[in-house]
Amino acid sequence: MRKNQIICIVIALLIFSGCKTLNTNLSIPEKKIPASFSSSADTISIAAINWRQYFADTHLVKLIDTALAGNIDLQMALQRIEGARASVKLANGALLPQVGLSIGGGVRKFGLYTMDGAGNITTEITPGQLVPINLPDMYVGLNASWEIDIWGKLRNKRKSAFANYLSSIEGTNFVISILVADVGIAYYELIALDHELEIITQTIRQQQEALEVVKLQKDAGRANELAVQQFQAQLLNSQTLEFETKQQILEQENLINFLLGRYPQSIQRSKEILFAEMPQQFSSGIPSQLLSNRPDIREAEFQVQASKFDLKSAKAAFFPNLNITAGLGFQAFNPEFLFTSPASLAYSVLGGLVAPLVNMNALKAQFNTAKASQLTAMYNYQKTILNCYVEVANELSNLNNLQLINSFKKQQSDVLTQSVETSNELYKSGRATYLEVLLAQQNLLQTQLELISVNKRQRIATVNIYKALGGGWR
Repeated sequence: MRKNQIICIVIALLIFSGCKTLNTNLSIPEKKIPASFSSSADTISIAAINWRQYFADTHLVKLIDTALAGNIDLQMALQRIEGARASVKLANGALLPQVGLSIGGGVRKFGLYTMDGAGNITTEITPGQLVPINLPDMYVGLNASWEIDIWGKLRNKRKSAFANYLSSIEGTNFVISILVADVGIAYYELIALDHELEIITQTIRQQQEALEVVKLQKDAGRANELAVQQFQAQLLNSQTLEFETKQQILEQENLINFLLGRYPQSIQRSKEILFAEMPQQFSSGIPSQLLSNRPDIREAEFQVQASKFDLKSAKAAFFPNLNITAGLGFQAFNPEFLFTSPASLAYSVLGGLVAPLVNMNALKAQFNTAKASQLTAMYNYQKTILNCYVEVANELSNLNNLQLINSFKKQQSDVLTQSVETSNELYKSGRATYLEVLLAQQNLLQTQLELISVNKRQRIATVNIYKALGGGWR
């Protein structure tokens, strides 16, 4: 007896001494988030604005509404929430006793030269009837098993499942934020292409008129065939550009339809929104507001919480498990006596404490895996915050610079518009060459397209800063 007690004590010491080395209080160097994005101390963020109010274009709002109802990626994200919710229910069920109905039957025969066989051959199973050599056995009853969660292994699994569920919700919110931004960006790119096509079409008309003038001048002996060929080549280049732009418009419409989860169809839009007046300043708030406004940051935060619970659960696996099994039902060799109470009543209760010994290396590997996962989640959380801050800083700078670029491009476009008119007049009077006219027209077309591009980039920057600050998912 004393020897058995010593063995038990040694086993317990081995288990608990090994668990002392399993540290679950992990940490990494903290990177303090800056107090502001710039010298501004504005505490109001445009992320708090609902996207319906932020995007004033009714056509764009309608497109986003359609995307939120039909986008396939969003539907997949919603199913991930359902899967995470089911995992929470599964973890809750693991804490409760498992009870099942058991109905069974069979036949047993004991060897005659065994204790059971020798005893049964002379034993009456009912008055005047010996135990049959082929003994039927029928059972109807309830069986239950229950793992008592002494060390919190199951409870931590449940907490981890719930944290993953919350993480999936934030992940879906981030998908919504990205979807709203993608539809907005694709919409502004489509409008910009419409303006580019309009400019190219106007340019083609002007070039056709210029070509007719050159042909007349050639007939009058004031121009040569080379001039006609140069003007015609410029016209053909613009016509090629026109068809390329039409193709881009078709592809951009199809991209929007894909984001909306529908097959290609015409996209209604408001072209004038591209050159509408924009606000001079965007309220960015303070960096710490990103922690609550950005769904991807909160998603990473819940992943850290889940990894912490997983690590604690992995540590609890080193401790002994207490399992209780029980059964209650009716058992008999003949259906006639099956439900005779209390004679056919059968029950059992068994409790056992099982401590891991041989598979300790496997448990250590699981613990180390959980430890690495938690550290990875913590680094990912820091990386997400850093990435969000950089996104906001980049877009704020981009907005300021695009405003200046837009101003210069407008001035450049006005100057080149005058230069085309001047070159045409000088060419008609013979004081400018056809090359100067061609160059002036080409420069104007290029500048007008660049001006459209700058306005498009400004609109896209307003979408990106809204998403970067955490807007679009509410």
